Amino acid sequence: MNKRTKATSITPAVRRAVEERDEHSCIFCGRIGRGEGHFIKRSQGGLGIEQNIITVCRECHHQMDDGLARELYLIKAENYLKGIYPGWNKEALVYKKGL
Repeated sequence: MNKRTKATSITPAVRRAVEERDEHSCIFCGRIGRGEGHFIKRSQGGLGIEQNIITVCRECHHQMDDGLARELYLIKAENYLKGIYPGWNKEALVYKKGL
């Protein structure tokens, strides 16, 4: 596994922490979800850290990644994460080669 793949993967410990933080509920609709939604997509170098991962149900995860309302989902997710992590910053969520 290369460094970028490792950095963007969600470890079981991060998944559990995110699900506990979000009370095992999708942050968008409240249904049962999994801690597997990257705010910054893996394909864009989004890190597999708690500050970049949200709990989502399958439907909302699809909508957030590929739906017509993607921007609305991202705004809600950003506001949610900013409310939990003081100083939350999008730039800190992206893999940087060599770091």
